[in-house]
Amino acid sequence: MEKLSIVKIGGNIIEDENLLNKFLTLFAHLKGKKILIHGGGKRATTISKKLGIEPSMLNGRRITDAATLEVITMVYGGLINKNIVAKLQALQTNAIGLTGADANTIISEKRPKQEVDFGYVGDVKKVDQLAINKLMQANFTPVFCAITHDNCGQLLNTNADTVTAQIAISLSKIYETSIYYCFELNGVLENINDTNSVIKTINNSTYNKLLSENKIVDGMIPKLENCINAINKGVQKVYLGNTDILTKNNTNFTTISL
Repeated sequence: MEKLSIVKIGGNIIEDENLLNKFLTLFAHLKGKKILIHGGGKRATTISKKLGIEPSMLNGRRITDAATLEVITMVYGGLINKNIVAKLQALQTNAIGLTGADANTIISEKRPKQEVDFGYVGDVKKVDQLAINKLMQANFTPVFCAITHDNCGQLLNTNADTVTAQIAISLSKIYETSIYYCFELNGVLENINDTNSVIKTINNSTYNKLLSENKIVDGMIPKLENCINAINKGVQKVYLGNTDILTKNNTNFTTISL
């Protein structure tokens, strides 16, 4: 099987021009087929406030009303996505910017109302790996933002880590697929106050042990849930760490595998 690298970048990298440029240079030099996924929550929050729309968050997740969805569509699908695509073109990577609505690549359903109504938030139901593969076979590098659609005309805000995992699971039917979650930390930390306390390897059993010991908390829980789900559904390996995980020189990061 041909290898495929699927890379997701976090908001702190997007907000730091130097970090973003460094990351995109590393991404551009990755060999073989590759896909980039990004969110942009911090930028969306900043622009929302400038427009007089106060962001509403619950447990780190954004409640997306109609006005917030407009901002997210402008920021994720427009400002951030096209800025990244332009920078990659300058690095001789023929990128194409996408939402899940483009080529009907990612269909979601609106999250049902339960204790909390998250609004226009989507849970991924289907990824069209054949459509995405056609783009890669035509030598395009897909750059997905965290927006999907319900196939009935409605765009939906969707967690970028989940989008990454679902794209990877789908394409693992065609490629030997690995995920790289790039963010500001060196990896999954045993002690959040010690940036060098990286947990080097995690599998199903060690993940459950870390959960029971409360060593994985807050936003790292849904991120690792996506990682474990991906590994259990065909993804070869998942790597978490700073942008240097895209190089062969870095050994201080977290690897998740069966």
